[in-house]
Parts: sequence; structure tokens; C-alpha cells
Amino acid sequence: MSADLTHVDQWVFDLDNTLYPAECNLFDQIDVRMTRFVSDFLSLSETDARRIQKQYYAEHGTTLNGLMSVHDMDPGRFLEYVHDLDLTPIPVLENLHAAVSELPGRKYVFTNGTKAHADRVVGKLGLTGLFDGYFGIEDAGYEPKPRRSAFDKLHEKFDIAPKKAVMFEDLSRNLKTAHDLGYTTVLVHSAKDWSHEPEGARPGQHQESDAHIHFLTDCLTTFLSTARKSGPETR
Repeated sequence: MSADLTHVDQWVFDLDNTLYPAECNLFDQIDVRMTRFVSDFLSLSETDARRIQKQYYAEHGTTLNGLMSVHDMDPGRFLEYVHDLDLTPIPVLENLHAAVSELPGRKYVFTNGTKAHADRVVGKLGLTGLFDGYFGIEDAGYEPKPRRSAFDKLHEKFDIAPKKAVMFEDLSRNLKTAHDLGYTTVLVHSAKDWSHEPEGARPGQHQESDAHIHFLTDCLTTFLSTARKSGPETR
């Protein structure tokens, strides 16, 4: 049975491991670069830096927020370094382009990365021009998902009404906040091994009892193409 999204006219997409398939391993580059940055910034071995990086990710929502909260770090240099990526692994997804372009209403990217990172990745995916806006970590005042404050700023900037919106994410904990605000929620998961990430903060991780997840999919394109939708097309 296809998902009933006939009430939706606002579509909110996470970026990393959601719009692009996790199996392309782009986030592996980000992971390595975060560890290297922490190692240099705190003068730690890479082993100790990785442990700290994962601890901050689990406890603060992002490594960045942990470094800012604990060490009063300026975010600019960190964000520039970790997003200096080779985008070659990202595929051009023509079928996803068709699926997103046919969605009725407004579409946004909501990421704990930067808007510049979102723009580069969206461009490599072949989805340029399909979104009505990007909301990056800088727009949230560096307060990451799943914090309510990040969602509040998103809603204010783009006039989003959660009860008419759906959110696509690879992290269950981010969807918990979205659900509590009234969103329809979709968890995008994959077969990629995320066991190196902290328990409770692994992409795609979920329990059958997770009431805050309305739908699960391992293929965003298929989900969007088969979901029931209605409303005027705005493009």
C-alpha cells in the first residue's frame, strides 16, 4: 500500500544519507575529516580524537556543537574543512529528479551541514532548481537538529506548517522532534554498516515500537514515486 500524503504541501528533506544514497559513502569523507580536525584542534592522537568526536556527536547533536559548547570554537574553519569533499561518488539520479519535480507544493533541504554544502550536493545529484530553499546550520545559529530551536527557525524562515509537512531523514532522533511538532515522518535507511557510530545516533536505526516514525523506506525515489499526493503543482 502506498503512503497517503494527500495532506502534504510542504516537503522537508535532510541532505546527507537521505537525498543521496548512503552506499555512495560520501559521509565517510566527512567522518574522516571531522576526526582529523578534532585531532589538530585539540592536539590529540587520531584515536583519541575519534573517541571525542563520537562523544560530542552523541551528546550534542553534532561534533560541531560539541566543539563550540565545550571549547568555544569558532565554527567557520571547522565547516569549511569538513565539507571540502570529493563529490565524485555521488550519482546523478534522474529518476529522483522526476519524483521531486512532481511533488505538489514547496520543497526544502534542512541540513546540519552548511547551505554551501547542500548546494554542491544537490547540484551533483542533478536536482538544481527543484528546491524552494536550503536551511543550513548557520541559519539555525549553529543549533543542530534534533533541537526544537532549529525547527522553530526553519518554520519562521520558510513559513512551514508542520501538520501540512512531511520530513525525510536518516536519523530517528531528528524525526522524534519533527513528529512531536506535527510532521508526517519518513525514515530513510540502508544496508550500510553504521556500527561505528554511537548507539542511538546511527543513520537508519529504529525500533518497531518507534511511534514517531510513520513510514520507512530504503529508496527515496520509489517512496516519492508511489506515495499518494494531491494539490496544485507549483512548478
